[in-house]
Amino acid sequence: MGCTKKTGLDDNTISSVDSLPVYLSLANEDTIPFKFKQNYNLKALNIIISQKDDSINKVNLFKVANRYYNMSDWKAYFNITKLILERSQKSRDSVHMAKAYTYLGDYYVSQSVSDSAFMNYFNAEKTYLKIDDQLNLAKTFLSKANLQYNEGDFFESEIAVFKTLSILKKEKNVNELLYESYNLLGVLYNEREEYKKALEFQNNALKILDDKSIAPEFQYKAASLNNIGFIYMNMKNFEEAKKYFEEGLKQKNLFKDRASLYAILLDNLGYSKFKLNDSIQLPDLFYQSLQIRDSLDLVSGVVSSKIHLSEYYAFNRDTAKALELSKQALTLSRTTNKSVNTLEALKQTASVDPRNASIYSREYIKLNDKMLKDERKMGEKFSRIAYETNEIKDQNSNLQEKNKTLVYVFSICTLLGLFFYVYKTQQAKNRELLFKQQQQIANEDIYNLMISQQNEIELTRIREKKNVAQELHDGVLGRMFGIRISLDSLDKLDEEEAASKRKKYLAELKNIEQDIREISHDLNREKSELINNFIAILNKLFENQINTYNSKLITNFDSDIKWEQISNMVKINLYRIIQEGLQNCNKYANADIIKVELKNVNNVLVLIIEDDGIGFNTKKTKNGIGLHNIEYRAKECKGTVSIKSVKGEGTKLTVKIPIIPNTYQHNNDI
Repeated sequence: MGCTKKTGLDDNTISSVDSLPVYLSLANEDTIPFKFKQNYNLKALNIIISQKDDSINKVNLFKVANRYYNMSDWKAYFNITKLILERSQKSRDSVHMAKAYTYLGDYYVSQSVSDSAFMNYFNAEKTYLKIDDQLNLAKTFLSKANLQYNEGDFFESEIAVFKTLSILKKEKNVNELLYESYNLLGVLYNEREEYKKALEFQNNALKILDDKSIAPEFQYKAASLNNIGFIYMNMKNFEEAKKYFEEGLKQKNLFKDRASLYAILLDNLGYSKFKLNDSIQLPDLFYQSLQIRDSLDLVSGVVSSKIHLSEYYAFNRDTAKALELSKQALTLSRTTNKSVNTLEALKQTASVDPRNASIYSREYIKLNDKMLKDERKMGEKFSRIAYETNEIKDQNSNLQEKNKTLVYVFSICTLLGLFFYVYKTQQAKNRELLFKQQQQIANEDIYNLMISQQNEIELTRIREKKNVAQELHDGVLGRMFGIRISLDSLDKLDEEEAASKRKKYLAELKNIEQDIREISHDLNREKSELINNFIAILNKLFENQINTYNSKLITNFDSDIKWEQISNMVKINLYRIIQEGLQNCNKYANADIIKVELKNVNNVLVLIIEDDGIGFNTKKTKNGIGLHNIEYRAKECKGTVSIKSVKGEGTKLTVKIPIIPNTYQHNNDI
């Protein structure tokens, strides 16, 4: 109310043209209550809507949209942006059309609808290319790169950032965009464990900050120092990491400008000290970070702080406190859509709760597989959106060319030619429709076959259970009932005769005991084979490969490998590596023969997956998500990966993992 009085604004005495900038200014004032800001923005919107639809009008509409964005009024922000886009399309205003697409992309990012965000950024990119607006094109590339990074599509994100840099190096006064580009590249290479490159780009980002034109309240320097410290932390160089986190916390007005970044630096500093066995300020640093994150409602940050506190208390042998904190982190992480937080919480909870570690491990594997599939699907969806958008534009261009051609054709062609054209077109459509129908029938047959196979497996299990029940009921229980009746009759016999019969019945009881033991052993052996037989699980994978693909599969397992001595983590990762390797052969190799070999060489487990397919140039071809996952899993087992491939001569994947004796086996090992 005080701000309203200061302006002296009177709707009756001030014209709409004069009051518009005042309303826009008040709607952007941080000291005014939220409802008043919304009211001023609405008044500004009503004035703009009543004015002529021209470039200035669209600029003012963008100002209104910006204020709704700052207020996090997403519904109003979306509606205004859609209005601008519709008006721009109607007037064929490409400049404002492209800007509206970027605003819509930002909206869908805020709502975590990644595919729609990507589609709008892609449309903006194409429009800026069309009007040759290089600076805004670079901004769009950078927005798209951030989106792809957040969805785990690191390869395409890297390409988008380098496209941004290639444009920015020709522009002036773009230091803030250069900083964001170098910073994102540093983060990307850190994710890919290419730490030398990550440090190089983060240091480039820091050099950009020497330009004082960049607003200090953004605290970019503190962010870069934190990122560099995080890289050193991943390199296990905690001493160096600690220096950067401490320097980051020294930045002026950091807590005031970016409290969330201040909390991150506190947490990272605490973790570095913890890893260095430096107990000074611990666990206070963790609790300070947790308090700030909790007050800002930063759920992911709260989860991270509690996981670190759990590790700290576990190290100090306060198991109860460690378990309490890890379970709190796990429960909280499940309320978010960030699977990475849940994976970390599951990993920590399994380490402090060994009794239930197998349960958490199974959930970890299941969630990790889902996350990898989702990342792959999102990357494929981004590629499909780009392809389909280009296809639509190409089709529109082709249609325009065809329309021009048809004008000339109709002027010289007879009616017979026209009917012939229509006939051929219809014939092609009929063939396409017939093909789709046949494809649909084939898909239904495959689905029915899968259902039938699943039912057969279930029926087999039921029959086995019935056989066991019948064996116990008809065999063992019947004989025991007969002995019980006979023992009852001993009271009526002489002691001498009763003694001889008693020995006979005891011998029969021993036989029944042996039968029960054999049935129990058979059941336990079956359960052990189902749960513990790693080779059986692999054979199931190979059976599915043989039944699904035409390539011949040759497998060879070294009988000297003692699987019971190999840890669960190695078995799980080994299975996933074989699964990914076979998938790569099926998708890209076009091979006739695939060989899978497992052997023990000097206490090193060696996996070889070899095909006689088309091969590829390993120097020119960048590793995709699949190969990156294989390398990551091998590193997790302290192993190595090598790939040899020559075009036309096939590919050979070799994974070597040291055999470390498993000191703790669960009952439900693979």
